[in-house]
Amino acid sequence: MAEVQLGAGHALTGVSGPTASARVRALLAEMTLAEKLAQIVGLWVGAGADGEVVAPLQDTMLDGSAPEFETFAANGLGHLTRVFGTRPVEPATGRRALWDAQRWLTTRTRLGIPAIAHEECLTGLAAWKAATFPTPLSWGASFDPALVERMGAAIGESMAALGVHQGLAPVLDVVRDARWGRVEECISEDPYVVGTVGTAYVRGLQSAGVLATLKHFVGYSASRAGRNHAPVSAGPREVADVLLLPFEMAVLDGGARSVMHAYTAVDGLPAAADAGLLTDLLRERWGFDGTVVADYFGVAFLHTTQGVAADLADAAHQALAAGVDIELPTGDAYLAPLRAAVEAGQVPVELVDRAVLRTLRQKEELGLLDQDFAGEPEDWEPDLDPAEHRAIAARLAEESVVLLTNTGVLPLRGPARVAVVGPNADRPEALFGCYSFVNHVLDQHPGTPLGIEAPSVLEALREELAGAEVTYARGCAVDDDDRSGIPEAVAAAQAAEVAVVVVGDQAGLFGRGTSGEGCDRDDLELPGVQRALVEAVVATGTPVVLVMLTGRPYAVDWALGECAAVVQSFFPGEEGAGAVAGVLSGRVNPSGRLPVTLPRSAGAQPYSYLHPLLGGPSEVSSVDATPALPFGHGLSYTRYGYSELAVEDEEVPTDGAIEASVEVRNDGDRAGAEVVQLYGHDVVGSVTRPVAQLLGYARVELAPGERATVRFTVPTTRLALSDRRMRRVVEPGAVSLWVGRSCEDRVAAASVELVGGVHQVTTADARWTGVEVVRS
Repeated sequence: MAEVQLGAGHALTGVSGPTASARVRALLAEMTLAEKLAQIVGLWVGAGADGEVVAPLQDTMLDGSAPEFETFAANGLGHLTRVFGTRPVEPATGRRALWDAQRWLTTRTRLGIPAIAHEECLTGLAAWKAATFPTPLSWGASFDPALVERMGAAIGESMAALGVHQGLAPVLDVVRDARWGRVEECISEDPYVVGTVGTAYVRGLQSAGVLATLKHFVGYSASRAGRNHAPVSAGPREVADVLLLPFEMAVLDGGARSVMHAYTAVDGLPAAADAGLLTDLLRERWGFDGTVVADYFGVAFLHTTQGVAADLADAAHQALAAGVDIELPTGDAYLAPLRAAVEAGQVPVELVDRAVLRTLRQKEELGLLDQDFAGEPEDWEPDLDPAEHRAIAARLAEESVVLLTNTGVLPLRGPARVAVVGPNADRPEALFGCYSFVNHVLDQHPGTPLGIEAPSVLEALREELAGAEVTYARGCAVDDDDRSGIPEAVAAAQAAEVAVVVVGDQAGLFGRGTSGEGCDRDDLELPGVQRALVEAVVATGTPVVLVMLTGRPYAVDWALGECAAVVQSFFPGEEGAGAVAGVLSGRVNPSGRLPVTLPRSAGAQPYSYLHPLLGGPSEVSSVDATPALPFGHGLSYTRYGYSELAVEDEEVPTDGAIEASVEVRNDGDRAGAEVVQLYGHDVVGSVTRPVAQLLGYARVELAPGERATVRFTVPTTRLALSDRRMRRVVEPGAVSLWVGRSCEDRVAAASVELVGGVHQVTTADARWTGVEVVRS
């Protein structure tokens, strides 16, 4: 076996800790080893029975087997894995099956302990007929944490109504490379936006009594060349200053109750075996007292794909010692292999006890230890897609559409003839991410209806432009080399006053799409022959409005100059087509902002606007890393003006807060929302500093002629860095401040001096910028 490192002398903390109730301790004391192990694994009933693959290497790991529930759970069960999210099941049927499983556990096992049921819920509950919201990249584009919190609460309500206790979301990975397939699941390339928006989701979900699970802890998004599961070469400073920040915010300020380890190895150490991460940092420094769950098959991967464990027993030992409490989705390592190792004296039973205690404590917290499943469930037909959920989905979709360029063709003003072309124009599937039920599950069940209303962009435009003649030609597929349909699209454009070309991605899993888990790219061109389609339509001379429904930003700088307007939407969900159509018609004033940089080429990857001076374009390299459009960019149909940026004090203690204010006004003739963005730059640091860093933001709704003063209270810890001794500190010195329409478009500037000694940051320090909007 590999050497097992325990966490900072605290390997067995929690077993007799003060937070464990007498009831939980009594249950633990009564358990046999088999009953203990049953509490720290999941069961995925029927997974892979019909050949579906919705998890990495699922077919290999499960080997086509589908364990029987009653046999597997004879000693009890920790988690029930994806009762609703594995294949299409009527909500009422799934709810009844879950109730029956819980009744069996409470009446037919010796201790009668129910299981925690968990589901995916990244874009809504991943269940048939459930509301499907925009992807997290759209959450980031909205810059609206309050609305994301409302969405999280709505998702949690549906989950709780079905008897689901834990959601495997949000994803708090910070985007580092646009080639990575899971960019669509992330919120932004800015850790503060990820932290604020992600924490809002946590608060919303948990307000409904459903546990949020932060993932993937940590470093998953920084894999080499954007390849899924690839090694991560991030240094400890990048991990501390960029990748960990959103998790810290969601744990300390959001009260997240569960964390999922990442698949990846940072500098050679897999997260599932990293006691420094899962115990020393998460529990000892941050005070987290929830459960750490394995990403699916992640414990076994320590042996099978990462080669740091000699066998599954060794993998179980390392993961338990590091702090992984629950093996999901099943018990490859934590059942038979771990039992044999404990009985042989190779693994201390106290490690098992620690994990079981945490699991039981969480079940007690959820009220599961007192829930009675003996009777019949309430006879009720769940409505998982009610009008109020669709209203939230519509508003979030509308707020997240980003108008990238516009020569004046938008909004469309009563055109008589409109050609709608492109592979994503008449495909509802193009509206959804890879963790939507539509693309995660239904693509493996052909012929099954979507289960939700989701008009395509073509259908929405025909309704939106009721007085126009709207023609359609697909032109090409999303991702093949067939150009035979392009002439039909050209002909349609030639006969129209304006052409709306709808391109982008098909989300999927493990190569079944162009975006999503396991769908990485080695270039950032639009997939297939979509660029050729766009260029052929542009060549007709008909004004072209390019609409991109994608899961990542693509290198489309060529289109920004050739098309009359370019609109970006990141998989906007079931109401997304109406949102896009509303922006094109002018019914919706676009207010989304880019949560990620729009790249100029794949050669610039990995890239972040949070780069030091030499991370951008310079005379010392022939490669131009200048992005096509910067982080925070987005246009509107109205105009916004700003006053000078005022700071309350020109000198601020290193352990204090910067007070800054700016007036923003709507100088146009229609209502809109401006995203006021405050940036800073630490002029001289003990280590290199980003040329721009978002310190705070505010989404401000303004009527024509209305003005408002936005007041920012920026804790100096927003400028914290890991110094040369790897201490998180705030250093004295000059700080440049500016308000911008993006990280590059500065409209008002100021500066402050941080004074006093070096301030060492603690978990008690503020992490959030306070924002107050005062209307004139």
